[in-house]
Amino acid sequence: MTEFMKGFLIYVGAFFILYLIVYSSFLFFSVLIGSLELYRQRRMSRLKNELKDDYYIPISILVPAHNEEVTVVDTVRSLLKLDYPLYEIVIVDDGSEDRTAGHLIEEFHMMRIDCPIRKRIKCQKERAVYETKIGKVPVTLIVKENGGKADALNMGINASRYPYFICMDADSVLQSDSLKEIVKPVLENDKVVACGGLVRISNSAKIKDGKVVKYKMPWNPIVGVQIMEYDRSFLAARLMLNRFNGNMIISGAFGLFQKKAVVNVGGYDSSTMGEDMELVVKLHVFCRLNKLPYSIQYTPNAICWSQAPSSLGDLMKQRRRWHLGLFQSMVKHRQMFLNPVFGVVGFVSYLYYLLYELLSPFIELFGIITMVLAGILNLINIRFMIFFYLVYAAFGALMTLTAFFARIYTQNITLSIKDVIKAVLMCIAEALFLRFVMAYVRIMAFVGYKKKGKSWGHIKREKINIE
Repeated sequence: MTEFMKGFLIYVGAFFILYLIVYSSFLFFSVLIGSLELYRQRRMSRLKNELKDDYYIPISILVPAHNEEVTVVDTVRSLLKLDYPLYEIVIVDDGSEDRTAGHLIEEFHMMRIDCPIRKRIKCQKERAVYETKIGKVPVTLIVKENGGKADALNMGINASRYPYFICMDADSVLQSDSLKEIVKPVLENDKVVACGGLVRISNSAKIKDGKVVKYKMPWNPIVGVQIMEYDRSFLAARLMLNRFNGNMIISGAFGLFQKKAVVNVGGYDSSTMGEDMELVVKLHVFCRLNKLPYSIQYTPNAICWSQAPSSLGDLMKQRRRWHLGLFQSMVKHRQMFLNPVFGVVGFVSYLYYLLYELLSPFIELFGIITMVLAGILNLINIRFMIFFYLVYAAFGALMTLTAFFARIYTQNITLSIKDVIKAVLMCIAEALFLRFVMAYVRIMAFVGYKKKGKSWGHIKREKINIE
């Protein structure tokens, strides 16, 4: 073997190790900062150092639905119990082939009305509009031609009557105080154009009147590892990036947006699979290029409980869609990369998502292949590399457990010893199994993606455990 090849393998190995060390450092500091922020907010809450309840803004809650007959009625029922003075619910049935609309019409005694919708944002045509009022809450159902989730959200924005809107999924449940919590950043700073909430997994929770009354870790490892993964993701990176207005993603399951700002940027992009991220990045770009003061925030006290895929096949479908959405958003807005106009967002956030989200499965695969070749050629110490990886995996599992227990503690949720043991096992399963499966899914996501570019995809739903 030439000296060039040996040198190349050594440099690649050094880069791979540095890549893991940088990510581990980022994870450590982000989890630490996130945990401290949770404890600070809990202390403030105990001291009642918060906004009074009589300050609020009217909110439209948009619920896009496609073949959601199993969960949509329970979702709307839960929304009717929110502790908030003024809001409306707008459900958009995006060409469902099941009885999504029928169940809603029957359950809530909705009446068909003749009401043209002014389309400030382009979207597919409505087929029918239904309305009812339950207590103080107006509920609107729009049945439209299929155009995808982004198109359904655009229809909801066009039909909404209030200056701020919440987007959420039809298989999700908001805690009773979620609206009060998610509007706080807007009430504190009128430059906030978007705010994300915390998404937690509802498969293992029992919810009554918008509050968690029972919580346990599931035995299903597919659900369990997602619980750990969600808590680490939302607690760590998002709170860290929040400190310098650097969040590039607000989950489609729960986010608050200023309607005027969203209309100005053209609404959700129906041509992408990651419409939630694309909208947030587009808001960054629009405000920066037009030199508008703005803020995109994240608040961990506004909580949405969402149903996670319970089978490996469904999880792979979901993550494939997420990764393609990330790819499309980053390619579309590649002008942000290391561009001084976009400040820290271009130099830190974009770079982070590029190296440690979009390209990470390819970098890790290349690194592993290089390490194997270097080991075969006796250029590295195999035992040291195995030891290094195990330490890295253990460190990642420890950070995940820290994020998980920080969230459990600050929400006053009690776990049994059995649940604690399950949590530890799920962390190990994620580090040793799920990580590699998801890396494979993300690498293979680009195979035939144009053919299924705007598909909602079918994921099996289960009844939500609410009362």
